[in-house]
Amino acid sequence: MHIHTTYSDGAYSPEEIVQMAYEKGLRTISITDHDTIDGLEKAIVCGKDLGVEVIPGLEISTDIDNVEVHLLAYFIDYKNEELKKYLAFFKEERYHRAKRIVDKLRNLGMNIKIDDVIDRAQNSAIGRPHIAYTLVDLGIIDNYFEAFEKYIGDKGPAYERKIHFSPQSALKLIEDAGGLSFIAHPGFIKESILVNIIEAGLDGIEVIHPSHNDNQIGFYKGIVNQYCLLESGGSDFHGGKKNDEDNLGKFNLAPNHLDAMRKMLHRNTA
Repeated sequence: MHIHTTYSDGAYSPEEIVQMAYEKGLRTISITDHDTIDGLEKAIVCGKDLGVEVIPGLEISTDIDNVEVHLLAYFIDYKNEELKKYLAFFKEERYHRAKRIVDKLRNLGMNIKIDDVIDRAQNSAIGRPHIAYTLVDLGIIDNYFEAFEKYIGDKGPAYERKIHFSPQSALKLIEDAGGLSFIAHPGFIKESILVNIIEAGLDGIEVIHPSHNDNQIGFYKGIVNQYCLLESGGSDFHGGKKNDEDNLGKFNLAPNHLDAMRKMLHRNTA
């Protein structure tokens, strides 16, 4: 329920992801690319051919109190005009942010151009991983992680913030597109921020995630029960240089939690 493709910062195409899921015995997945829905149609069509249900998803970048917070959207109407309008705007803003990062890298003496990054990203919404991959491709640094540790990470000399988009605005966008909203990998944020977003109308929490240990999983299950929320989980799979090739299919959502999502959707449309 949390997979990325080449349309954001994943290493595999939507069709390749569906094929891999099928071979691992998965029959329901969700594609949740960062701030883009461009890969959904291809995945859904391929899924129908193979007998794999592809739930239309999306991972939206927001920030609160200068902390980046990601929201997962499931069962969205990916043809919703307001949603498409926002994502087109965000894609443009991602380009301008990338250009500012590249300018900072050039001021640090690195021979990288924005066209290099565009070539790497192709038609996807440009993110920092594309810049990291480009630096490796050009031989400027040795590996993907070095880019974040030394240059483009949140405290790096070439860091640039994304455009501000509040969780509240994202929650409304997801709701208006007929979807359900979940906070992604909550282990990366403070409990106070999590509670703030829950009170703003969040539908659920991503309890299962590769970064969560057993204690955290138990803690977030408690939060789900306390606030009568839905539970989700997934591998946050990217592939390639993320070194998570074995994660796909290991961090699954139990069928009863998926059923609860469907029931919630039914109540929302009844």
